[in-house]
Amino acid sequence: MRDILHCDMNNFFASVECKLHPELKGYPVAVCGSVEERHGIVLAKNELAKACGVKTAETIASAKSKCRGLITVPPHFEEYLKYSRLARSIYERYTDLVEPFGMDECWLDISGTRRLFGAPEKVADEIRCTVKEELGLTISVGVSFNKVFAKLGSDMKKPDAVTVIPKESFREKIWGLPLSDMIGAGRATTAKLANYGIYTLGELAACDSKWIQKILGKNGYLLWRYANGNDDSQVQRTDFSMPAKSVGHGVTTTSDICRNETAKAILLELSQDIGRRLASQEKFACKVSVTARMSDLTHISWQTDLPTATRSPMIIADTAYRLFSGSYEWTRPVRALTVTAFALVDNGFSCQTDLFNDTHTLDKMEKADDCIMQIRRRFGDSMIKNALLLSPVPIPETKSVVSLPGSIPR
Repeated sequence: MRDILHCDMNNFFASVECKLHPELKGYPVAVCGSVEERHGIVLAKNELAKACGVKTAETIASAKSKCRGLITVPPHFEEYLKYSRLARSIYERYTDLVEPFGMDECWLDISGTRRLFGAPEKVADEIRCTVKEELGLTISVGVSFNKVFAKLGSDMKKPDAVTVIPKESFREKIWGLPLSDMIGAGRATTAKLANYGIYTLGELAACDSKWIQKILGKNGYLLWRYANGNDDSQVQRTDFSMPAKSVGHGVTTTSDICRNETAKAILLELSQDIGRRLASQEKFACKVSVTARMSDLTHISWQTDLPTATRSPMIIADTAYRLFSGSYEWTRPVRALTVTAFALVDNGFSCQTDLFNDTHTLDKMEKADDCIMQIRRRFGDSMIKNALLLSPVPIPETKSVVSLPGSIPR
């Protein structure tokens, strides 16, 4: 039997801010994005803010209406990354099988270490105390025989706690919990199962597996297995990474996009980052998609084949722009754009292309992009720019990275 831990750093961003600024102790605190860059939502909150009803992802105005004394602070991601690494270094004192799940969560496989460190619940409590003593932060630790139940355990008791879900009694421990508590059971899934009178993990576990698969597909069968304690997914090492299935970049603009010309410049800026990352991975993309989020927060996506398997930013941007400008009718301003290159193939391979494409022009664009990348690698990104990007573009300093790994059962 395996011994799996899941360590979850409580209210991570807000806890780091309170540690760095002791004067915040005793006050409700929320870490919030920039209002000027239109990321004005709550990213994290401490326990006092949580007690007032403040929720992650709600607007700052909404949070302050619930909690009048709420103190808002900007995020400091370098500090969060620092403390994330420090916590991971503590976990690695017990095992090299440490798998990050975001910046603030990790799975640990400590199977076979009982003689060395003692029972897994003892190890969990020792890690909890060490993080608190050395980093001044609290964590919740779930202990179980698989990854799904270990994560479920870390969510059951917060903050600063250890929860054990034993193999011999997991049914009594977790089958009464709502479906939404288990990883992989999102809102759409739980709503669909609620139509059939299935609300708890126990009710899901009691269902016929073939019926569940018919209703929810492969994901439904996977959730049914999880509810019955059948999760054999492995804890992957820190240095392990699944090959990317896609590479994308997205941005919420500092002001609404109202013209094709502005959208074209933003798509080019995003595509340059995508091309650079494809080159570093020695991958070529065969398809591209564009997602636009409008000012009313609805969104729409389009996708198409690239004219050739490529990592050229200009080809990706040109295809993305043709796709967007030919599809969007400007009934509403656009608030955010995301470009994603997918259907990746290895260096030296190619996907099927249109025989009627102007291969000479495509080849020239790729060679020009290669030269630009070499100049930027040697002298810096600011040394050469596309003329289209010389005019001001409503992009904040930071852009969100989107990279979809190969699927791992979780």
